[in-house]
Amino acid sequence: MTDPLTDPPAGRAVVEIHDGDAWVPVCELDDLLPGRGVAVLLGAAQVALFRDPANRLYALDNRDPFTGAQVLSRGLLGSRGPTGVLISPMLKQAFALDSGRCLDDDTAPDGTSTTLRRWPVRRRPGNLHAGASDAGSSQGDTSHPGTSHGGEGGVHKP
Repeated sequence: MTDPLTDPPAGRAVVEIHDGDAWVPVCELDDLLPGRGVAVLLGAAQVALFRDPANRLYALDNRDPFTGAQVLSRGLLGSRGPTGVLISPMLKQAFALDSGRCLDDDTAPDGTSTTLRRWPVRRRPGNLHAGASDAGSSQGDTSHPGTSHGGEGGVHKP
């Protein structure tokens, strides 16, 4: 007999972001609407987490390099030719989902790079609350390797 409080339904998946030290469970896959983002607090860092219509996951810095505002999780997913992009909700710059590179400008007004940090993100079978102790397991789809730094995770839904 299965217990609905401890046994995840078939097909449930947990989304994890690597903080530089470990995989941190941040939400369930079903919490992410395809094409919409959520802001994740990962230690002191804010990460914009997206699920595209093909169920691929992307985790990029939430900070817009042109305004300094933590708003990219409110942006829209789209494409420029064959490149999947995140469109900033502020000044509408396009950032390549696979690299974090801004397709419109290489340099922000303050002279800094406009390339967003990409965070490693994956999904693994399970339920966020049951089985969170195996967050370091190697199961699941790993994508978008990158550099990051540490802390506890949490998701902020719009």
